[in-house]
Amino acid sequence: MAEILALVEARLRTALGEPDARAAVTFLGTDRIEVLRFIDGDIVRYATLGMSAQPMSDPTAVVADPLKGPRAELVLSVRGGLADTDQVLRKLAVLAASPQVEGLVVAPGASLDVGEPLWPGAPFTSVLVAEGGGLVEDLELDEPLEPVRFLPLLPMTSNEAAWKRVRGAQELQEKWLSQGTDLRDPLRRSVTLD
Repeated sequence: MAEILALVEARLRTALGEPDARAAVTFLGTDRIEVLRFIDGDIVRYATLGMSAQPMSDPTAVVADPLKGPRAELVLSVRGGLADTDQVLRKLAVLAASPQVEGLVVAPGASLDVGEPLWPGAPFTSVLVAEGGGLVEDLELDEPLEPVRFLPLLPMTSNEAAWKRVRGAQELQEKWLSQGTDLRDPLRRSVTLD
């Protein structure tokens, strides 16, 4: 586990630079989850470290396979200086612990909800999990371990989350794109949904 996390942190540093801050959260019965903060100009990125230590397993499986199963870390990018986004650290740790706590398999297209604003004044309580491989490349591990995927999180307003449940992740992403939505704006309003 420690070896995998060392490789994950090295991949994050290669892609995003040196973290300027880190916080650790431990929930009862789970492994420690860290959240690293990276500053890139006016963009602040938060990346989890610890979610990939164990593979995510199908919650209906009788016994969880200790080696096989998808592995991931979460990455959130926001514009700095517009809101107190550092308050998102604990919520990201909660999301990263959800595979261990709730038996979730976090994959692109999924919605994750924390039930409260992601940071003070945020119009978002949930996120859409996007496809990885862009900002931080997947980290290949030795067989039989699956690669670690670095999955971007896109904050959703409650209206967008409800629309996504009905229409799907792809249609919501197309809406955002067609309306030129700045998904990094920590205070943005909901897109116009029809």
